[in-house]
Amino acid sequence: MPSGDPPLAIQAGVSLASLTTLGIGGPADWFIRATTIEEVVGAHKWCRERAVPFTVMGGGSNLVVADGGVAGLVLQMAIGGIDVGGRDDAAVLRIGAGEPWDAAVAAVVSRGLQGVECLSGIPGSTGGTPVQNVGAYGQEVADTIATVTVLDRQSGEVRTLRDTDCRFGYRTSRFKSDDVGRFVVCEVTYELNHEPPTVRYPDLRHFLERRGIRAPNVADVRDAVLLIRRTKGMVLDASDSDTRSVGSFFMNPIVETSHYGRLMSASGPAPGFALPTGQVKVPAAWLIEQAGFAKGYRSGEVGLSSKHPLAIVNRGGATARDVVALARQIKQQVADRFDIWLRPEPTFVGFGDDADVAYLLANAAAEAATLRNPL
Repeated sequence: MPSGDPPLAIQAGVSLASLTTLGIGGPADWFIRATTIEEVVGAHKWCRERAVPFTVMGGGSNLVVADGGVAGLVLQMAIGGIDVGGRDDAAVLRIGAGEPWDAAVAAVVSRGLQGVECLSGIPGSTGGTPVQNVGAYGQEVADTIATVTVLDRQSGEVRTLRDTDCRFGYRTSRFKSDDVGRFVVCEVTYELNHEPPTVRYPDLRHFLERRGIRAPNVADVRDAVLLIRRTKGMVLDASDSDTRSVGSFFMNPIVETSHYGRLMSASGPAPGFALPTGQVKVPAAWLIEQAGFAKGYRSGEVGLSSKHPLAIVNRGGATARDVVALARQIKQQVADRFDIWLRPEPTFVGFGDDADVAYLLANAAAEAATLRNPL
């Protein structure tokens, strides 16, 4: 490489299975673990000069890697660090994209700051949070993100995007839809405050009230969220096979009120959460169970968590083909019964034009375009 470029520790034929929470997938042709923005820029330049495909991964918690592996260079984002600044009315945290997300949340809560406590226990790295617009229990990162520092692969330049530039929507952003693959998230800045937490999600509020906590602080909310997530197998635990997953495989669908009414007429009382848009969010877990897939369902070495039907788990020895085949079956049966097309949460890497993955992603772009504003 030309003088002045950082030396790159690129490796050949690195297995990706151990770098994902599902524990499946083949090798990358080339692999690098980048700990600085300069290394990210250098790796992108290396690929561009050689016409080699460039794929970015974080903590591997939201990734399904094909059995045949991934062509080209896979960059694992490992830029860490949490820098705290602020002003009179808010704290500003600048967090490296490779920083484990739950460690970042713990650091925020330890400072008594409000804004991400409901997002405790979510695996993966900080860089994935703006891509997915990560959310849970009534919070989402779009509420607190101020800026996102990215490598723009079109220009090769490092840029800073404001929150409004990210075009956040329900579990999506421009990084996941309009400009998928264009940007590499290197750093995220969050603006948080010291106000008491607002507990909006009914299940979380009731959980706290049952424990006699009626005016919770951020630490109370974090502890409650972690306890709830553990009961659902949604906190990583090497001793719990139910956590060998990508977490929730499908998003909660949002339907028009008229569609929800038809759902109620056909199936009897159905859970739903009314949104300010006039639409209704329906729990994907309920739809999956009603379509015939109970908690603990198993098909060979792949199945559903015994604690939560939203998690497709690797029971030991499952392949990527097993996972996408079961996911397709679930989506098909939910569509056949309820005329609702579930949208998958994870990113699929190395599958090319695979028919099962194409089916799982069908309608996703069109549906995402209509869901820019719901909470």
